[in-house]
Amino acid sequence: MNWHKIKAAIVRSGRICAVHDIQITELKSLYGIEEQKRLLKENTKRFIEGKGANNALLWGEMGCGKSSLVRAVFCKYMDKNLRLIELGKFELGSLYDVLCVIREAKSFKFIIFCDDMSFESSGSDVSELKRLLEGSIEKVPQNALFYATSNRRHFLKTEENSENFLINKERMRENLSLADRFGLNISFYEMDFSDYIGFCDELFEAQSWDENRRENMHKLARTFSDSKALRSPRAAQQFFTMYGGQL
Repeated sequence: MNWHKIKAAIVRSGRICAVHDIQITELKSLYGIEEQKRLLKENTKRFIEGKGANNALLWGEMGCGKSSLVRAVFCKYMDKNLRLIELGKFELGSLYDVLCVIREAKSFKFIIFCDDMSFESSGSDVSELKRLLEGSIEKVPQNALFYATSNRRHFLKTEENSENFLINKERMRENLSLADRFGLNISFYEMDFSDYIGFCDELFEAQSWDENRRENMHKLARTFSDSKALRSPRAAQQFFTMYGGQL
């Protein structure tokens, strides 16, 4: 892989495939998560400068900008020899092969990005990742950092009415141990209605609208968010995509 030309890659069926059409995301386009942006941007900047940085877990409500923030921070620094390798949760068996590739590319810094991470029942993937982050006899390359997103703080969906309480408790302990290995935890929450409407105003550039037109848009925006049962940047963007040409 020629990392001088390739800035991002994705692991598919155990193979590292170059990404030629990167989905560019700008930090300024992410609304209502200023503190989250500051934390991940500073951590990434320290990583690039060799000042010490933490593996990061971004967790919380779906659609609130976790994945977009990782992409935006990467896009901001990709011209500073930062590279990203996206690794799905079902590709974790390829982790050590990915690390071997990273270890050989010493002039670049790499974010290993696992989006929407969760583990439902088996603990094998959890144990593999724990060994990677902390505990293996093999040192993780200094030019590698792990960023993960999850809708759950502790990765594992709890099993209701479990017949074996001890097994379920052990699984939870295993996942708590994994979450603890991420030195930087960044939380995301549902927007309040005023922030959601404010984001819709920005998307529609509605500041110059008359009051009746804005009020109509706000009513439609509320109805749309109620239909999704979530007020999030993603919901606002989807509302704009649906009504942008009509309002």
